[in-house]
Amino acid sequence: MSQLYLVVGIDTESDNQWDVRCREHPTFENIIALPRLHERFVKYGARPTYLVTYPVVATPAAAEVVAGLQSRGDCEIGAHHHAWETPPCAPADVHRHGYASSLPVDQFERQLQRLTEAIESTVGRPPVSYRSGRFGFSAAHVSALERLGYRVESSVAPLFDESHKGGPDFVGATLRPYYLAYDDARVPGSSSVLEVPVSAALSRRVPAWVEHAYAKAPSPYLTKRVLRALRLARMIWLRPSYSSLDDMRALARRIERESIGVLNVLFHSSEAIVGGSPYNRSEAELDGFFDTLESFLAFATEELDAVPLTFSEFQAAWCAPRSDRRAEAHTPRRPPGVAVGA
Repeated sequence: MSQLYLVVGIDTESDNQWDVRCREHPTFENIIALPRLHERFVKYGARPTYLVTYPVVATPAAAEVVAGLQSRGDCEIGAHHHAWETPPCAPADVHRHGYASSLPVDQFERQLQRLTEAIESTVGRPPVSYRSGRFGFSAAHVSALERLGYRVESSVAPLFDESHKGGPDFVGATLRPYYLAYDDARVPGSSSVLEVPVSAALSRRVPAWVEHAYAKAPSPYLTKRVLRALRLARMIWLRPSYSSLDDMRALARRIERESIGVLNVLFHSSEAIVGGSPYNRSEAELDGFFDTLESFLAFATEELDAVPLTFSEFQAAWCAPRSDRRAEAHTPRRPPGVAVGA
């Protein structure tokens, strides 16, 4: 069986980006709390990738926290692109809350340039890992990512379809990492940017046509709520605000069994404080979130023996010669200095 890896990508942004009032007047309480969150990863040897937005690195107090995390050497600072708040943008964009895939390509490229430069100015090195806000990624973005030195993209969420709202359609994408094509984000291609899909799948293994029918169902939100209520089908994500610990473990075991190779855990930094998001609105809910997160990290690293890596470390491991990867499968290893369960 091939080696299993664990990556954790945290969309690191201002408080409660779901609320237009918070987007109009951003605050950064969750960023100030990031060092406390990070200590939870240290306990399990996890090496998170903090994907940060432009306002985070453009705000001195928040930027100082991000730079401090970078200096530790046990995490990575990547880029998280919000089309509505990365210059050049208009004040009305905060209300539109649009997808990057809806931007003219030249505007996207200018925004990506500004975001990349701002992160490099803050942490002393350019980011090489990327995720689009609201998963608004498009294959039209691949060339710009390449030109600016990005090596990892992680916006593709299998079975995610918001084309009815002008958003992306990733139906048909695989859970297994692949190098992106220039014309379709769902299929392998010849670019140098590795797609590491978000770990999300139906709760039961079904034929591809059934998955497609589920993802493309009419009145999608209502249909999926009904299917979930009837216990016929539901989505499981490796995301502790969305899925139970039992469901996350079940999906992780499936990923291991099918030799997909990577557990890609996702959440927003603002989910890790009370009231910073639509999730975890009380101390009890936040405690449950942390219990689920830590229990899953322990399960992944101790029971599944998943190797924790940042996004760029994972890309390097995934690119290793096949002979090296076969050797890794028989001799699991961890990054130097990482003590799991310490």
